[in-house]
Amino acid sequence: MKISTAIVTSLALLIGSTSAVPIVKKDDIDLTILQFALTLEHLENAFYKKAIAMMPESDFIAAGFTDDYYSRGLKYIVHDEEDHVRLLTAAITKAGGQPVQACTYEFPFNDVKSFASLSAILEGVGSSAYLGGAPLITSKAYLSVAGSILVTEALHNAIARSAINEIVPGTPYGTALTPNPVFTLAAAFIKSCPSSNQALPFKAYPALNTAQGLPAAPGMPFQFMVTEALPSSFFVTFIGGMDITSVTPTIASAYNFFATAPQNYGGQAYVLVTSTDLTGGPIDDSKILFGPAIVEFTPDAPTFDPNYIK
Repeated sequence: MKISTAIVTSLALLIGSTSAVPIVKKDDIDLTILQFALTLEHLENAFYKKAIAMMPESDFIAAGFTDDYYSRGLKYIVHDEEDHVRLLTAAITKAGGQPVQACTYEFPFNDVKSFASLSAILEGVGSSAYLGGAPLITSKAYLSVAGSILVTEALHNAIARSAINEIVPGTPYGTALTPNPVFTLAAAFIKSCPSSNQALPFKAYPALNTAQGLPAAPGMPFQFMVTEALPSSFFVTFIGGMDITSVTPTIASAYNFFATAPQNYGGQAYVLVTSTDLTGGPIDDSKILFGPAIVEFTPDAPTFDPNYIK
């Protein structure tokens, strides 16, 4: 792939909404965007490289995965992630910056099945990050390039979800995620980074965890836990597809609470603790207190009208 000047702006998709993001000088924003993108691509590249170094194809076959998944899916995903790192590194250098280096990571998988589950989650987050940044794109040419990258992320996600027998189109629409939640999810896997790496103007929120087994059914109660004291009043905000729904929790203690999942959610979704009701959106990062937690919903059986042809 040739390095295009369009890559600088197209990768703004990884940033998402500017809400609650510290202001960066216009002259510096392109490099900041590229550095953030490279930070995420380093993480994905390291994740997949660890997996293929640790587990040969025979391990995948023994765990019940097909040869097609490994040779015609996973290996191509690994190739793509490495190519993204090479592309971004060259683009940052060409723009006069010092590319951030890979960090030291800790990925919580120890076998094929736990790797495959985490792969589906990470690819879902990647797709959400690109989609969440689409409103930043003003150039039609740049938006076209960005859409091309988003398609690749979605293809990776489809491969990963199919491999673990999740319904691939869990929702009719993609789920957008704003920048600080993306940064929060990435930071959970990073142990340390080189001191020479450029500091990025994003923040990680306190963790939000759930005790609910996944996948879950819409409309069922979830238990959530935090490690910092909750405020006396807050909302639990679910994000899935084009739906954003805030619900009132049942507080059990200063560190855990229950919330009932909305109906009609399917596939990978995100849960935030927010200071205000954000139902209907948009997500304002300045209102986020904890999260996101990642949840998986088994969608309802599909319905359609065979006579609806207009």
